[in-house]
Amino acid sequence: MKTVLITGANKSIGFETARQLIQQGYYVYLGCRDIQKGEQAVSQLHSEGLIQVEPLKIDVDNIESIKAAREVLGLKTKVLDVLINNAGISGSFPQTSLDTDISVFKQVFETNFFGVIEVTQAFIDLLKESPEPRIVNVTSGLGSLTLHSDPSWKYYVVKPACYVASKAALNAYTIMLAYDLLDTSFKVNAVDPGYTDTDFNNHSGPGTVQDAAARVVKAALLSSDGPTGQFFSDDNVPETGISPW
Repeated sequence: MKTVLITGANKSIGFETARQLIQQGYYVYLGCRDIQKGEQAVSQLHSEGLIQVEPLKIDVDNIESIKAAREVLGLKTKVLDVLINNAGISGSFPQTSLDTDISVFKQVFETNFFGVIEVTQAFIDLLKESPEPRIVNVTSGLGSLTLHSDPSWKYYVVKPACYVASKAALNAYTIMLAYDLLDTSFKVNAVDPGYTDTDFNNHSGPGTVQDAAARVVKAALLSSDGPTGQFFSDDNVPETGISPW
C-alpha cells in the first residue's frame, strides 16, 4: 500500500485531499500542528469508513517538531511514496510592500517557504525508498510573477505582498528541487488548488474543496511518464492547466 504525508491536513483542502487519496487506496499520514484536531479529523474519516489514515503531529514552523515527526514516521514505515506540502498561512492584512512590518513577512515565509524546505529535506530519505516518489507543493496562482505583471489578468489588483512573495519563492524552490531530482524517478510539481471556499480566505472563494483537492491529487498520482517541474493551475490557465511562472 502506498503512503502519503500531507501537512496541514486536518481541515479544508488538506483534509479533502486526504479523503480522496484514501479512496484511491493510499495510507495517509494526516499531518497536523494540533494533535487533538488531527485526531478529530481522523475520527471523521473513520466514520465515513475510510480507515487507512492516522494523525501525525508536525508543526512546519518548528524544526524540532519536524525532526520528531520524521522519527515517528520512520518507526511506522520505511517508505514514503508521496509528500504533499500543503500547510500554509496568509498572514495578517493588509499587506503592502512598503508598510507591512518585516515580522509579518518572516512569519509567512517561515510557514510557506522555509517550512516546506525543512519538511522536504527531513523526509527525502523515506521518499527515495519509493519506486515512484512524488512531491506536491501546494502553491497559489498569486505566486505567478508573469501574471502579476499583466494588467489584464483577473487578479492583477490582488497583491498581498507577504503571501505573494512567499508563494513565488516556493515556486522557485519547486523548480530547483525538480532539477536536482531530474535524473531520478521523482516527480516534483507546484499545484494551485484555485480560489476556494475555505477558512483561509474567509470563505470568499467560489471553488469547492472537492475540486481543489482533486487538482492536488492529480499531481500526486502522476504516472512515470508525467511531467516534473511544472506549475499546474486550472484556475489561471484553464486552457492548458499550466501557469506561467
